[in-house]
Amino acid sequence: MDAGTISIILFAAMLGLLASGLWVAPALLTVGFIALEFFSPAPAGSLLATTVWDASWNWALTALPLFVWMGEILFRTRLSSDMFNGLAPWLSRLPGGLFHVNIVGCGVMAAVAGSSAVTCATVGRMSIPELKKRGYDEALSIGTLAGSGTLGLLIPPSIMLIVYGVIAQQSISRMFIAGVLPGIMLIGIFMGYVMIRTTLDPSLAPRETERTTLRQKLWASRLLIPVMLLIFVVIGSIYGGFATPTEAATVGVIGALVLAWWSKSLNRASFMESLMGAVRTSCMIAFILGGAAFLSIAMGFTGVPRVLAGYVDSFDLSPTMLLVVLTVLYIFLGCFLDGVSMMVLTAAVVLPMVKDAGIDLVWFGIFTVIVVEMAQITPPVGFNLFVLQGMTGRDILQVTRAAMPFFFLMLLGIVVITAIPELVLWPVQWMVAAR
Repeated sequence: MDAGTISIILFAAMLGLLASGLWVAPALLTVGFIALEFFSPAPAGSLLATTVWDASWNWALTALPLFVWMGEILFRTRLSSDMFNGLAPWLSRLPGGLFHVNIVGCGVMAAVAGSSAVTCATVGRMSIPELKKRGYDEALSIGTLAGSGTLGLLIPPSIMLIVYGVIAQQSISRMFIAGVLPGIMLIGIFMGYVMIRTTLDPSLAPRETERTTLRQKLWASRLLIPVMLLIFVVIGSIYGGFATPTEAATVGVIGALVLAWWSKSLNRASFMESLMGAVRTSCMIAFILGGAAFLSIAMGFTGVPRVLAGYVDSFDLSPTMLLVVLTVLYIFLGCFLDGVSMMVLTAAVVLPMVKDAGIDLVWFGIFTVIVVEMAQITPPVGFNLFVLQGMTGRDILQVTRAAMPFFFLMLLGIVVITAIPELVLWPVQWMVAAR
């Protein structure tokens, strides 16, 4: 049977399994088993055992549950109120006022949580009622949270960057460093949009009349010192070459526990809730990665990736056009799959094509994560949309409409890093040279 027919059968099997409600990981394992059992002479059983085992003990993955746990601990502290009160005096005088607290607050939270949903929920539970009370436009408030909440996937320590690093066999430290400038760039794009929008329509954001002195601003900033210190220790130790991501994650968990204790949020119940939340999330991701590793091996034995790559090569696409096609593909998949599933489902076919096109895999990782961020705010499976729907009580269409401008702003971010790839690669090159 030719590779084209095999790929159609396997694709139909995958769609059927996912549509039936089966979890992503068992669906990946099942399709991989079908591929080996029916379309390859390779022994399916022994390959399943060895591949899943090899994928499960990957040392780079040890950082993942630790960073997830760190975010779960901080989610249960008063971090959101401290960030709001610490940032508000500095940002309230900008055009757009406290909308910028949503954006910068999500950026700060992203640097300690590593998760989009946790970032969005932590900042939103404080800012949504506060902005509503002060007369800020609800739709723009929801939009800033939906868009900025996705920064948890890009700004290190990002769980998605760890997953990509494992799949693409790239250094986690380099992926973390590559994500910093694009993350700051997106914060700047979001803030610029809010300034322009509120300048054109002042009714969206009331003017903040309360003036604060420099002394008052500095006093309010004391609330930011603990979390900024934690960010500096965790990220700085990786950038400085003093710690591996796993070692930095261990320090981060200890720091998060200290912060929770200091804020009087740490008790037996909150400790167990954070621990079990981290276990559930980490097991889900590890299970998906194991299934993806097996499917990748199975696809390799069938020869489908090689044939599909040759088919795409026959179109003689330039690297830019290949990226356009992949962007459209990921946006489409993002309407139905979560970020991790999107990444692992396409890795076996997409990564070889990208490598053959001469595209740097570290840069492509940042590109992929930004597109996955866009998927967080596209219906019907946009996790940030569900979080904000639950927090605001608005229907999903209203929340989606509010988030759409930020979808296009992230698309603008992709255009910028494509035109200026040094935004991603320069910090990595600088780090390598410094060492």
